[in-house]
Amino acid sequence: MAPKYWLMKAEPDSRIVKGKEVKFSVEDFEAVKTTPWEGVRNAEARNLMKEMKVGDKVLFYHSNCKIPGIAGFAEVSKEAYPDYTAWDSTHPYYDPKTDEKNPKWYMVDVTFVARTTHFVPLALLRFIAAAPTSAPPTEVAYIGEAGAQAIQQMALVTRGRLSVQRVEEQTWGAIELLAQTGGWGDVTKPKGKRKANGTVRADGKRGRSSTSKKKDAEPESDEADEDKEAMIPTSAINRKRKAKDVEEQAEGMPVRRSTRARK
Repeated sequence: MAPKYWLMKAEPDSRIVKGKEVKFSVEDFEAVKTTPWEGVRNAEARNLMKEMKVGDKVLFYHSNCKIPGIAGFAEVSKEAYPDYTAWDSTHPYYDPKTDEKNPKWYMVDVTFVARTTHFVPLALLRFIAAAPTSAPPTEVAYIGEAGAQAIQQMALVTRGRLSVQRVEEQTWGAIELLAQTGGWGDVTKPKGKRKANGTVRADGKRGRSSTSKKKDAEPESDEADEDKEAMIPTSAINRKRKAKDVEEQAEGMPVRRSTRARK
C-alpha cells in the first residue's frame, strides 16, 4: 500500500509550562530519533492520527517561532494507540473524562528521518500560493505549474491552524524539491519588502508598492493564525513542545492546550 503524507507541528523555541521547559526543535527530534506524538486533545487531529499507518511520511514543522516552516522529514513508526497522558493527573492536559479502560485520545510514534537541506519557511509557501498558478515565482520555477498549484491547495496555506494535517502526494513532492534545491534568496526575509511579480511582504502576502517610509516588518510568526499545542517532557533531559490544535470548545470556553512527552 502506498504511503500517505502528513504534516505535524512542533515548537522549537524555549517556553516554560508549569515549571518545565517544553520546546521541541528539529535538533531535539534528531537527538531522540523516535517520539510518541502525545497530548493531542482535538478530535479532528486525533482522527487523522488514527488513519496513519507505519511507513507514512511526515513533514516536521516548526511553529510559533520567528520563522515558522518545514524543518525535517519523518515517518510513522507505530500506529495509533491510547494516549496514556490523558489519564495522568499530573499531566498539564489531563482529561478526567477519559481513563485507561475507556480511552478517548490516541497517539502515534514518529521517527526522525532527516533535516531539510534548505529550511522551507511558511513565508515562501505563502509567496508561491499568492502567485498565478501559470507563473510560479522565478526563484522556484523549478517546481513547475503542478507544484505551485499543489502548494496553493495545501492545508497549511488554506487553513493553517490544525497541528496535524493531511498532505497530498504532489504537495509532498514539491516540498521535497524545495527542501533539496533552495534558491529563493531574500523572498522570505522578515525585514523590508521586495518585488517578484508584485510586492511580497514578510508574511508572503502580496501588496501594492509604496514609497512611504514604513517600520521594519515584525518577526514572522504563525502564532496569529495558528493555535498552539505544547508538549510536556517526562524528564529534564527529554524536553519538547508541539503546536496546539484549534479546540472544539463551547462558545465562551477557553481553548485548551494539549501536551506530549518524549520517551
